[in-house]
Amino acid sequence: MIKFVSYNIRKSLGTDRRRQPERIMQILGELDADIVALQEVDRRFGQRATTLSPELIVDFTGYMPVRFGIREQSLGWHGNVLLVKKGLQVTNQQRIELPAFEPRGAVMADVTVGHERIRVVGMHLGLIGNWRLKQAEAVVGYLEKLEDRMPTVIMGDLNQWAQDGGCLAEFARHHDIIPLGPSFHSRRPMLPLDRIITSRDFRLEGAGVHRSALARTGSDHLPVWAALSLARAEAAA
Repeated sequence: MIKFVSYNIRKSLGTDRRRQPERIMQILGELDADIVALQEVDRRFGQRATTLSPELIVDFTGYMPVRFGIREQSLGWHGNVLLVKKGLQVTNQQRIELPAFEPRGAVMADVTVGHERIRVVGMHLGLIGNWRLKQAEAVVGYLEKLEDRMPTVIMGDLNQWAQDGGCLAEFARHHDIIPLGPSFHSRRPMLPLDRIITSRDFRLEGAGVHRSALARTGSDHLPVWAALSLARAEAAA
């Protein structure tokens, strides 16, 4: 079983208006995931400096950051970062350009867990519906053009309020959208903005929204998670 998490950390700014990267580290420790997709890690302006230092992540969590930043001060790509549990092998890191009215992008990497390679995409889609649809089409199209296909998990803040339609309909053509629950606003969650989407290679073991007291103050979003097993691995066993 592999645990995946997606979390929009709002540049480490909590609902108490305090910017506390250490609190985000504690929340990541509570989650105890294998693979994490973070959004809004880097600041949007100036040098786009990260709010989570790689050294802090390595020293105080069980994760290793996957480097995507093209600036020395940045950890991610348009604020998107992937973290993997220490000891997991990461290859084929790629930045995905997305069509957008405002700057947007996605990140991708192949992660070896046990004897299986899994493709992971982290993304943060736009605020405008027609652009979200174009961005979903771009992510799906990018994955379809890759020569080597493998089990894939797509995670992130989709910024879609509705339970279906829109960009979700594009992903649902060839993927499963895991039911998770509302993750925004963390003080009173009502909107399911954060999503985990999978290729049809997985068996769902569990999923939900992480609602700890610390998570309710760490960001305006709550983390979402899914525990997955590879169906083909189960069949072989």
